[in-house]
Amino acid sequence: MVILETRDLKKQYGTGETAVHALAGVNLSVENGEFVAVVGTSGSGKSTLLQHLDGLLKPKSGRIVIGGVDITDENTVMRDIRRKIGLVFQYPEYQLFEETVAKDVAFGPANLGLSQEEVDNRVREALELVNLDYNEVKNVSPFELSGGQKRRVAIAGVIAMRPEVLILDEPTAGLNPKAHMDILDMINGIHRKEKNIIILVSHNMDDIARMSDKVMVMDRGKLVMEGTPAEVFSRGDELKSIGLALPSSMEIVSQLRERGLDIEGECLSMDDAADRIAEVLKA
Repeated sequence: MVILETRDLKKQYGTGETAVHALAGVNLSVENGEFVAVVGTSGSGKSTLLQHLDGLLKPKSGRIVIGGVDITDENTVMRDIRRKIGLVFQYPEYQLFEETVAKDVAFGPANLGLSQEEVDNRVREALELVNLDYNEVKNVSPFELSGGQKRRVAIAGVIAMRPEVLILDEPTAGLNPKAHMDILDMINGIHRKEKNIIILVSHNMDDIARMSDKVMVMDRGKLVMEGTPAEVFSRGDELKSIGLALPSSMEIVSQLRERGLDIEGECLSMDDAADRIAEVLKA
């Protein structure tokens, strides 16, 4: 069932010869429960697209439909839509501001007019989903936490709104390798438990190949490629022509093929690549 779709979505900055077409007729659809990755070089339109999906930007033309509601309709109440869509910006920890973790996570739900009991339940559940112990951190200042923990708290604040669609813009930016993997494992856990739509923007092709059901490729404001990770990454020459890389495992396998090793299939992970290489060497 399609939950989110855009129809001929266009966004333009400026006019005449200097006009920049940030979105140039984007048509996409996302089904319930899908994990979608959006990739593209800087300036390809990824962030502009995300901000349209959350209603932060208005298109020049086109439609955005979420759960059957056209959010570009001037009669649509955006407060209701933002209950359905949760957007986590890059470095979301910079948006923490309350004196305790619990108060920070509670800020969004409290503004929905919920009872205090419901707000408290959402805070507890959200912190558990991001693998933080409620009793240990609830009264701690978020500014006393590590970088990875701060990011978890910031993401919990969005999860506490219980969005049907969770959008994450480079959620591991600036983190060390362990914190990077911890955040990705946390996101996978949220997806498995909540069964919501997740839209992930990332430059890390290894993460995208490992996590996503569908990959959408943006270039110059257009959606130029779409499919499963195997389908998209099999078009390596096209991806490289627009400045994108392949997952590390596929780069390694490609180099080995050039040296004469007959390795079959698309190796989307290092484990896949290791298994295929071992099979060839045993033959």
